[in-house]
Amino acid sequence: MEDKILNIAKLIPKLEQGQRIVLGLDGLSRSGKTTLTKKVEKYLQEKNISFHLLHIDDYIVERKRRYNTGYEEWYEYYNLQWDVKYLKDNLFVNLKNSNEIQLLTYDYGSDTQRLEITKIPDTCVIIIEGVFLQRKEWRNFYDIIIFLESSRQKRFNRESEAIQSNIEKFQNRYWKAEDYYMEVETPLTQANLVIQN
Repeated sequence: MEDKILNIAKLIPKLEQGQRIVLGLDGLSRSGKTTLTKKVEKYLQEKNISFHLLHIDDYIVERKRRYNTGYEEWYEYYNLQWDVKYLKDNLFVNLKNSNEIQLLTYDYGSDTQRLEITKIPDTCVIIIEGVFLQRKEWRNFYDIIIFLESSRQKRFNRESEAIQSNIEKFQNRYWKAEDYYMEVETPLTQANLVIQN
């Protein structure tokens, strides 16, 4: 993993005062994004580089807007799990020039969204971690994109037994959405760096 971090580090330029670099850590479910993100954070801390982390899953919408909508399950997951336009207009557009970003943030316990204010340092690396980050609506806002690649079987094996037992959900919801993303957005060819995991 250390060599992977060094490969990422080479892509991050020396920050000038007042500069922000937006780093996208993209990858499908259970590809190892969270582990990699922690390693990148540790590296930046050791190098005294200011950073701010955003998880795209913190901004999903309520269940009623993404389940039982009448659309196919994969479509719900890919297109309705996040309000793509809202995030473009309220998150991505403001990453480089706003000190405060106001975003509807999802609370998993109550299945509600609440408005939260996020303060972003003037000079920092902004790390955005999550799935489907290279949608056409968001892609141009990143300075650097890392894609973490891992086979479907390997990723599925990382799920708990209870979750694995509901394979229909993977077949109908997750895997079809992943296939769509890989085919339509071609994240492997768009990323600055692809890491095998």
